[in-house]
Amino acid sequence: MPSRFNRCNLSRHRFLACFVCCLAIACSPNILHAQFGGGGGGMGGGQAQAPAAATKPKFRDHIHNRDGMALRREEGDVVVAAVQLVGNQVISSTDILAELQTRKGRFYSEETVLSDIGRLNDMGSFDHVTFQTEERVTPAPGSNGSVTQKSVLVTFYVRERAMVSKVIYHGDYAMNGRELSGRSGIAEGDPLSEFAIETGKRRLIDYYHEEGFNQVSIVASIGLPGDSNAVVFRINEGPKERIDDIRIEGASIVSESRLKKVIQSRGPMMGIMSYIGNVADMKKIDADVNVLASYYHNLGFLTATVGRRIEYDRTGKWLTIVFVVNEGPRFSIGDVQIVGNEYVTEESLRRRLELKSNDVFSGTKMRKDIGEIVYGYGELGFIYAEVNPKTIMRDENGIVDLVYEITEGDRWKVNSIRVEIDGEPHLMRETTMLNLIEMREGDYIDRRDLETGRNRIERSNLLETNPTIAEPPDIIVKPLEGSLR
Repeated sequence: MPSRFNRCNLSRHRFLACFVCCLAIACSPNILHAQFGGGGGGMGGGQAQAPAAATKPKFRDHIHNRDGMALRREEGDVVVAAVQLVGNQVISSTDILAELQTRKGRFYSEETVLSDIGRLNDMGSFDHVTFQTEERVTPAPGSNGSVTQKSVLVTFYVRERAMVSKVIYHGDYAMNGRELSGRSGIAEGDPLSEFAIETGKRRLIDYYHEEGFNQVSIVASIGLPGDSNAVVFRINEGPKERIDDIRIEGASIVSESRLKKVIQSRGPMMGIMSYIGNVADMKKIDADVNVLASYYHNLGFLTATVGRRIEYDRTGKWLTIVFVVNEGPRFSIGDVQIVGNEYVTEESLRRRLELKSNDVFSGTKMRKDIGEIVYGYGELGFIYAEVNPKTIMRDENGIVDLVYEITEGDRWKVNSIRVEIDGEPHLMRETTMLNLIEMREGDYIDRRDLETGRNRIERSNLLETNPTIAEPPDIIVKPLEGSLR
């Protein structure tokens, strides 16, 4: 039996022998001229010659590539002789040229040049960008001057924007300078833009208002002695305003204490708590005006209006908010009309309505009736049905007609049903849960059956339904495409 050393030498000799054999086969002329899959003898008794290898086109002549993305196939008659930049002082030429597709040696295209203009404008560093071309006649490569070709010199003219040298906030006694810097959005090194500075000023004012400085005034300016690119925000903060009291006048149907719970603004608490969370936010106060008006409209006072006034104390730091309510008449329902229904009868729809003629108007009941109509259509497969309510006031005082405009849409059948399970699904458990659903493929989609199936799955305890551990299982129904009436 050969030793381990002999076995290694034997393997090495076999490898060398195989390598020499393969090299000889590859260099054999018969093999070189034989066609794969064909016989050695061709027409006329000679061996078939393999076609010459296709000449690989130059990469530049075939396609341009930048960052691994194919841009376009080159076409044209005039070659770009050179690309020049004029006007850049801060932005390096390397950074600008990297944005251009017009380059030396490529075919000239005005469309590409115009796209380059757009890319330079998108950099945000230039106020103005334009270009100019100059035609040239140069010797063609390899012609020794006997043949000439047209070329073009492309020059891009740029006018750089000035850069912000520094940002100064003067008069910010109550606010943090770092917070103001983040709110304004203006930083050193940004392009100097009057529009951006004005926008930053508006953001600062909004921030001060949120913090209760409703009398703040800010003046933004550009330039300081010896530094023409400095941005200065001169701030007069004014006092921080707090709410001393909230009153509601003109309310007779609803108590003042109840209306105070509806709005978002809050008055002071006792003692030192009067300062905690007590900020006079005018945006919130104005929003409360709309909240009170909507609350009255919901109760049937459709013409109710709400205003507000502000009363300051002697210091100008504490204010009293007075909401003034003009309730007007409370409206009752005249006629209830249903229009647009074609598939479902008006009688069956009316049976679902809670609001009827002579009832006091209620926005809550109206929204409930809309939900009932939409839900009823959903039971019949009209899963995209919509209801648009309209109120029409009569000439008689306090009477309003209610019109429900229905857009039924298409009736949809079930294409497929699956149960979405958080984590890795289990076929047996999914099949078991699908058996709890009454709908099958080809049935009309029934919203009621879907909700019933979801409830059955939740009560079955087949999967974890604790949202802190995993998402509860859900039924996903894919409808068939198209209208299926």
